[in-house]
Amino acid sequence: MSGWLPTAPCTPEACAAHEGRAASVPQAVARLACAAALTLLAALTAPPVRLLPRRPRHALVRVWAAALLRALGIRVSVHGSPGPDGGRLVVANHISWLDIPLVAAVLPCRMLAKSEIGAWPVLGRLAARAGTLFIERDRIRALPHTVDTLTRSLLAGDRVTVFPEGSTWCGRAQGPFRRAAFQSALDARVPVQPVRIAYRSAADGRLAGAPAFVGNDPLTASLWRIARARGIRAEVRLLPRIPSGRHPDRRDLAKAAQEAVRGDTGQPTPPGIPTQPSRPSATDRDSAKRPSTSVHQRVDASPAAASSRRTPS
Repeated sequence: MSGWLPTAPCTPEACAAHEGRAASVPQAVARLACAAALTLLAALTAPPVRLLPRRPRHALVRVWAAALLRALGIRVSVHGSPGPDGGRLVVANHISWLDIPLVAAVLPCRMLAKSEIGAWPVLGRLAARAGTLFIERDRIRALPHTVDTLTRSLLAGDRVTVFPEGSTWCGRAQGPFRRAAFQSALDARVPVQPVRIAYRSAADGRLAGAPAFVGNDPLTASLWRIARARGIRAEVRLLPRIPSGRHPDRRDLAKAAQEAVRGDTGQPTPPGIPTQPSRPSATDRDSAKRPSTSVHQRVDASPAAASSRRTPS
């Protein structure tokens, strides 16, 4: 992995333990079987669903994503309103692979995801058929091309979701927002929709660890941990949109979105978990040059001389 990629200090051992009641092994197996059946159904029906008009297509996506979360034992609560249709950049904190169906259940849209997801069995093909934009994490030179792809999608009226922290955090701490994706919102002149995600214990409202997909956690281990957990509630807060033109450059826009999403997690950060990455990303430096030639949620670049000229003032 490249040294400039953002990282989080969270690990499965320190952050992903489930402190509540556990489901029985047969119940966990039944949950996974139901989730697998829903995933297979989506993979088989994705091609005809993509041919539907936007509204019925989004309605089907919401139903499917909500059913998947329910199959895994996750209850969902939503606060706020998505507002009118139209192109917008949706930015959210990143805790788990569950964030993807969670956002889809509330606000169906195209996703910006790391290319590794495209290689996952079944899930990768399903994500591709759903219009996911994949990013090669180690190719910083591909960053401007991806920003342009994002811009075109936004201009076409699509909602596009990115996770600008660049890495998954456990939810008790959060990372800084990388700025590159915000350039697409400036170029397309569309609003930014901040979204705050939290996974809580239904019993006491405390932040839950089981959903966290952090560090080198294998997907299979994460699936089993979530299937065994009981009483997990996913909380989605659709925060007020940031209108186009309110902030003149991507630095200020990213800062405003981060402040909105960060909000109040409801409990202090545990000792030993810093609130910022241990080292800054090379693309965070203002002197970093923007390469000549996609941004996944883990990559960002700061304004360079060329890119600064693109930013409306």
